[in-house]
This record gives sequence, structure tokens and C-alpha cells, in this order.
Amino acid sequence: MEVDYVIVGAGSAGCVIANRLSADPQTKVALIEAGGPDTNPWIHIPVGYFKTMHNPSVDWCYRTEPDPGLNGRSIDWPRGKVLGGSSSLNGLLYVRGQKEDYDRWRQMGNVGWGWDDVLPLFKRSEDQERGEDEYHGVGGPLSVSNMRIQRPICDAWVAAAQAAGYPFNPDYNGANQEGVGYFQLTTRNGRRCSAAVAYLKPIRNRQNLTIVTRALVTRVAMDGKRATGVVYRDRSGETKTVKARREVILSGGAINSPQILMLSGIGDPDHLKANGIEPVHALPNVGKGLQDHLQARLVFKCNEPTLNDEVRSLFNQARIALKYALFRAGPMTMAASLATGFMKTRPDVQTPDIQFHVQPWSADSPGEGVHPFSAFTMSVCQLRPESRGELRLDGPDPASYVKIIPNYLSTETDCRTIVAGVNIARNIARHNPLASKISEEFRPTADLSCDDYEGTLDWARSNSVSIYHPTGTCAMGTTDAAVVGPDLKVKGIEGLRVADCSIMPEIVSGNTNAPAIMIGEKASDLIAGRG
Repeated sequence: MEVDYVIVGAGSAGCVIANRLSADPQTKVALIEAGGPDTNPWIHIPVGYFKTMHNPSVDWCYRTEPDPGLNGRSIDWPRGKVLGGSSSLNGLLYVRGQKEDYDRWRQMGNVGWGWDDVLPLFKRSEDQERGEDEYHGVGGPLSVSNMRIQRPICDAWVAAAQAAGYPFNPDYNGANQEGVGYFQLTTRNGRRCSAAVAYLKPIRNRQNLTIVTRALVTRVAMDGKRATGVVYRDRSGETKTVKARREVILSGGAINSPQILMLSGIGDPDHLKANGIEPVHALPNVGKGLQDHLQARLVFKCNEPTLNDEVRSLFNQARIALKYALFRAGPMTMAASLATGFMKTRPDVQTPDIQFHVQPWSADSPGEGVHPFSAFTMSVCQLRPESRGELRLDGPDPASYVKIIPNYLSTETDCRTIVAGVNIARNIARHNPLASKISEEFRPTADLSCDDYEGTLDWARSNSVSIYHPTGTCAMGTTDAAVVGPDLKVKGIEGLRVADCSIMPEIVSGNTNAPAIMIGEKASDLIAGRG
């Protein structure tokens, strides 16, 4: 098969690029995805992440290496392996980040990536339920809606946070991010609006678009230092090649894109040789610069029912399912979190440096079911970690997972911020109307004093988990240390770009799905010569 453009990865950015490039009927596009079609019904039910995360049919089910910053623990890193990528199993939370994040990218030399440049792309992608204004668009492919469910415990949290001195913010994606309020969701009429639903489903019948699923890309085909296509293994194990007349675009995400580059001989020559791969082009920082948001999940037992109680009996489960089937309402429309807050841990911080995700339920992991008692969760994460990790190959076999070395909590700022976030969470819990609903601190226990810095840090190291926002492993920039330039072209290689969250020079201050879709929009403009 020969096309104009080959896109590797049908995730959040890849679906956007496939849609935009194939809009020209004279342009032939192939979209290659390692996972299968998004036919699992749980993908399309908002609360379905309970069923899809840790499910190897749609999740890569990555795990990190044991991390000293987490007291030697290895933790789960779910990533979507299906049409839509991680947007098909994430928590549905629509968060753009702060305008300062993108202005910082521009100040680092990435012309065209400032807030004024990317805001029109966010608006273009969006069909905002609230309507059009200075910060939001309507008529775009991606539906963004308000919560269809409320729970008293989350309302009490929002009120208690205000009592603790944090302002209410009705739109954290608007003029200002700071404050507390409720999440906006990528849903449409009570159904998940993944990147595949938004960008692929309407255009799957285009004659100039070929979508290949269950195809594991093994390398980029090269002619010298020009990308000429991709080589992949199909579902039967047969090796096939798709030729690209113009460009290959890697949109495999922060794990798969750098892995494919390294398997193709692009990366640190010494690391490649150690893994049995002949270097083609030296780019030492491929796989380096890894950033992620680490969350400390505090759980509080309650003296009144929470969602834990609603879903415990088979009768209630049936009632909830019926309500969803008839009205697209009720707990099955619930995102991973209902309430949120963007706050500063210190007066000298210019913009919020922590984010809360508040859930009217509690569990050790979304895929493992809720706790057998009434409780809710306050998750707090540091928005701009200083710690940097890396990915390393584990041999030349494309089917072998890379080694994920996140290097969490390896700087003093990161440690102090996570401790401050935990203490802010516990302080909010002491304010009414929330305090009157709490019967017991479950994690951490009340025995841990807020004044005990080392004890709180140790608790965070032993209990924190990823909030699943890996970025930065093919970082964009203008220096020799960068992997791609502001045009997303891989440095030193012709006909090859990367377009996904791996290109972030610094992680954004919030959830990464909305920025991934924006990156897809930006890449489409750059490729078409509009950027």
C-alpha cells in the first residue's frame, strides 16, 4: 500500500490528524493502530473506565520500574490500545491547562505554540455545551459538556473549600484557572465522546482514508535519513509495509512514539547498540525528559451513603443500569471525578501548582471495584513537577515493553509540593459542611500529624499513584537537546514528524487529553502548510 501520509497511532492526536488530512479527497491517508476497533460497549459508557482500565484487550497495561521516589514501588500506567487511544478509556475530563503553560513553550523558542496561537485550535475542536464565547467554540467535532450527575459529598467539598478560602470558579477553562468547581467532560448525550467518536466515526467511509487495526508498527522505513513509510506486523504476524510519499507522522503517545523512533535507529547511539539496534541518526534525548502527574489519593470514610453504597447491591446496579438505558442519566454518566480545584501551595507561586480530583466513591484502583464502606476520595497532584524520568528499550523486539523509569519525587520542590497538597486536602476536610459528613480519615490515618513533614512525605511515597499523564519523551524545542522542532519534524530526519503529548517541552498544568487533541489540530495545520 502506498499513500501520501502514514499516521501511526489512532489516539487523541492521531484521530484528529487523520480527519483533517483526509478532508482533501486528493490526499491518501493511512492510519495504523496497534489495538482493535472501539467495539467494546464499555468504552462508550462514561463510567466504563471501571471495566476498560487494566483490560488487556484495550489497555497496554504498562507498569513502571520500581521507583526509589515511591519507596521502591512499581505502579500501573494504563494507556489505550484501541481506536481512540487513551481517550477511549480515560476519565473524560476536559482540561486545557493554563495560558502560562503555552506562553512558556513559546518563550522556550517554540514559535507558534503560545496561548494566543493554540486557543483558536482548542475552540476549533470544541462543541461546547455552554455555548460560544471568547474562550470556547461550538460546532467542532469534540463535544464538551457539563456534569449530568451531582452528589452531596462533592457539593459539600466545593463549599468546604470555599470556607477554607479558595474561590469558586465556574469555568477553569476560561479566563482564569484558579479556584474550585466542577469538571467539564468529553461526553455527548450521556455517552463518551472519544477522539475516535469525534474525529473518526463521521469520516470512516472516506475513500482516501485507510484504517488498519491490530497492526504493531515495528519501525519506520528509512532511505538514508528520509522516512519512506512504516513496517508493521498484522494480526497474523505477517510483516507488511505502508509507503508514504510525503510524510510519516508518529502519534503513538509518550511511550510508543519514542519506542518506535529508537527501534528505527533514532536515539542515543550507545543505548541503541546496547539493545542490538544499529544507529541511523543520533538524537540522545529520545525517551528522555519524561514527566507525569503523580497523585496522592486521600480517602475519608463518611457517616452517610456515598456512591460506594449505591453500587454495592445487585438490585441497585440493575436500577442504575435501567436509568442509564432509559434516560442516559445517573451514576453511569459519571466521569472519573466530579469536583475539582486548582490551587497554590504558597503565596509566591504565580499560578496554581496543585489540582484536586474529588470523587464520591473510593477504590484502590478504578478497575478493582469500590471499597466496602461509605467513603469519598480527594486526589491531589502537583501540576508542574520538576522531576524527569526516561524510557529505555528492553531489547530489539518491538513487542517487548520499554522500561518506564518515572523518577518521581526526586527534587525538593516536588516533595514539598506533594506534602503541601496533602495538608491542604486535610485542612479542607476540617471545614463544614464537609467536616460533619466525615466519620474517619482512612488514608492517611488521623495518627499522621500535618506537622510531620517526613511522615507525610513517606506516606505519599508509599501510596501515591500516576494520574496517567505521561509527556515529554520527544520534546519540542530549538536547541540540539530537542527531538522535534516547533514544526514537529524529527531533527535530522526528512519526512518524519511526531504529534502527541510526547512533544511537550514541559507538562501542562492539568489533564492532558484536551492538549493532545489540540496538538493534533496544530500538527494538521503544520503539515498542510497552514501553521
